[in-house]
Amino acid sequence: MTTFVAQLDKLTNARSVEQLWKEHTALMSAYGFDRVMYGFTRYRTSSGLGDPQDWVLLSTQSPEYMKVFFDEGLYYHAPMLRWALANDGACSWRWMMDMNRVENLTPSERRVMEFNKSMGVTAGYTISFRSISERTKGAIALTAPAGVSQDTVEQTWAKHGDEIIVMNNVMHLKLLTLPYSGDRHLTKRQREVLQWVGDGKTTQDIAVLLELTPATVEKHLRLAREALDVETTAQAVLKAAFYNQMFVIDADL
Repeated sequence: MTTFVAQLDKLTNARSVEQLWKEHTALMSAYGFDRVMYGFTRYRTSSGLGDPQDWVLLSTQSPEYMKVFFDEGLYYHAPMLRWALANDGACSWRWMMDMNRVENLTPSERRVMEFNKSMGVTAGYTISFRSISERTKGAIALTAPAGVSQDTVEQTWAKHGDEIIVMNNVMHLKLLTLPYSGDRHLTKRQREVLQWVGDGKTTQDIAVLLELTPATVEKHLRLAREALDVETTAQAVLKAAFYNQMFVIDADL
């Protein structure tokens, strides 16, 4: 088995998001990207990316970086994020360095670039994954170590860019098959009642199947709706299905 195939084998056989992320970030580090940040949403609209609590967000950036970049909303004005939302494929961060573009940055965009510079986030590549729906979008930022130039990154990309893109595509597709809860945690019982609703069972049916009272079933459905931050049980079933939290064997959510 070649090294490249062995690396893909590790990704495709990961059994959890945590294992997948650990394997993938180790692979990217071997290519010279010591900080990696991945984001995916199923709730994109014309005016935003949905509730951040519904994003799949994974990062090896420092807590200090993430606190400012996301909690203070800098991500919304990041030039490379804007590029990722409008494009598919890989883009060198040299794209941001074009003089015509730099001279026309908005104050908010300048603030993002100044913050990134202060945190040593200056050289790298962004990969925007192809979406199958207007409401979904995923992208990953690969950041080179502080002090490494974009020219050095380009040399690495010239040699290994194609395989790096393939590995990231495989990671992205694999992640979409794995259970992910983020900040939306369901209990085992909440998942059970949602699964039975997904199978077309009524509250009375579920009460009989689980040997509960209808009122208890309704309580679990209500708590599931609250946990998933939705208004209806149908929305809860859809959101739980989106994040592979239903019909999962031995899930550890």
